[in-house]
Amino acid sequence: MQAQLLFAIAGAGALGAVCRYSLGHLVLLLLGSPWHTAVVNVLGCFGFGLIMAVYSGRWSPLVTTAVLAGFFGAFTTFSAFAFDGVALLREGRWLVCAADLVGQNLLGLLAMWGGITLGGGFPTR
Repeated sequence: MQAQLLFAIAGAGALGAVCRYSLGHLVLLLLGSPWHTAVVNVLGCFGFGLIMAVYSGRWSPLVTTAVLAGFFGAFTTFSAFAFDGVALLREGRWLVCAADLVGQNLLGLLAMWGGITLGGGFPTR
């Protein structure tokens, strides 16, 4: 992989992470939990879809990859998850899409619970 591409992804990813934290913090202050996560995830999905539809093919592959994988990858990985689901639906792979949707969410919850449990539980504040 080209060093230029990796640096572009890293730079866009850093910006995406800062934007995620900033927007999430603002929404948390305004609306509370879990809305901060939901707003970031939904906005990330919308932005990913919009950028992909409008600019894919117009931007260089380097810029497209930096924005989609870097910025939106750090802003929310949920956008990549949603994109994969839409691609499966578009291919008519409804059962695979449903299994992926349920499987990743269920396994993600179980993995989170397992990690917290293995790590000794939630820290006391």
